[in-house]
Amino acid sequence: MLEALSWGLAASISLMLGAWIAVALHPSRTVISVSMAFGAGALISAVAYELVLESVEAGQGLKVVIGLFLGSVAFTIGDRAIERMGGVEDPGSTGQQHQGSPLAIVLGAVLDGIPESLVLGLSVAIGGQVSASFVVATFLSNFPEGVAASSGLEEAGWAPGRIYGLWALVVAASVVSAGIGYLVFSASAATGASVQAFAGGAILTMLADSLMPEAFEMGGPKVGLATVAGFVVALAVAAL
Repeated sequence: MLEALSWGLAASISLMLGAWIAVALHPSRTVISVSMAFGAGALISAVAYELVLESVEAGQGLKVVIGLFLGSVAFTIGDRAIERMGGVEDPGSTGQQHQGSPLAIVLGAVLDGIPESLVLGLSVAIGGQVSASFVVATFLSNFPEGVAASSGLEEAGWAPGRIYGLWALVVAASVVSAGIGYLVFSASAATGASVQAFAGGAILTMLADSLMPEAFEMGGPKVGLATVAGFVVALAVAAL
């Protein structure tokens, strides 16, 4: 149980680190946009090689397809709910981040982080090895999410304590989810495939809807190179 909780914390703690960097050091818009793009690339790699490919090769293709769409629908519904609560998606000509976009990134962190943690707990429960590359890729991608969303929330008027508190709740939810995965989920490969695919669907939708458009709005064409760099780094970790 303790091992499962530890993996959940290790994979999600970079959200808090990113929030501290954003609030304490106030990185430039270029740094934020490049870090967002790098994290997007790492997330694409994690979805392709850690959340989807293994499950498809194990013969769980249908469950993967269903899980991907359910994760996408869940993120879309949550994102629209944030909009209706007053968030604004279009940054406009000023390039300023508004509350809707950073909260959408936070939502993406929740919707992909909780299933990821469930999978980590499940891996420990069945006696299998937790993929170090998956943990590293998740850590690398969570860091710029924390930076980007926290910078946007600070611009929207959130106090530092409120920002830290929000991310502390996300990290706590991820840790608890790892424990739930350890205690509740069976050793079924199909269960793992469904949970992983749900996370992948939420991640891909968040990337297309929030993280990558915001990165390009702030950083321009250079974010393309940063995205590929993040993909290559995560892929290298998986290969090693």
